[in-house]
Amino acid sequence: MGDLTLITGGARSGKSAFAESLALHAALSVTYIATLEPLDDEMRDRVARHQARRPSSWRTLQAGADLAAIGREVPAADVLLLDCIAVWTSNRLLALRDDEPTPAVLAPFEETLMRDVAAFLDVVSTRRGPSLVVTNEVGDGLVPPYALGRAYRDVLGRVNQQVSQAAQRAYLVVAGRPLLLPEPLL
Repeated sequence: MGDLTLITGGARSGKSAFAESLALHAALSVTYIATLEPLDDEMRDRVARHQARRPSSWRTLQAGADLAAIGREVPAADVLLLDCIAVWTSNRLLALRDDEPTPAVLAPFEETLMRDVAAFLDVVSTRRGPSLVVTNEVGDGLVPPYALGRAYRDVLGRVNQQVSQAAQRAYLVVAGRPLLLPEPLL
């Protein structure tokens, strides 16, 4: 019960394609939870490309702020594929509508976010089918020069750690090649 795999990597590393291949090879029904809100032509094109490479039999749900609620909509025996929690985190941070969030704003935001991620992980832990969570690794680059970018990097890093701690396995995808990560130290 509660088989969770985290797939992380940089932009255009192949992490979504790898997650989709894991879902396909599970030979189960798949429910894809999308987090990208297609707000412009580039994003709509990106969504269309992702949809075109997925089997038409896969069910797609659009994630809102409440990941646990959308997770409960996925049949328990399906593969749950969430792509991606980094975009979900960004959506939540941008909903603050604050380009320079202060520690006084970020602390309660992050506390709520972590509770929401924990609630989603609780749902995942009760599922019979495997769960795949895709995320971006944003901590390997330069420190963002603006407050919102630094807040995002820091918050997403903690979200990724929280999901990784709950996962039975985690992969880092680099140049289209998945690397199985060792067990967490903690």
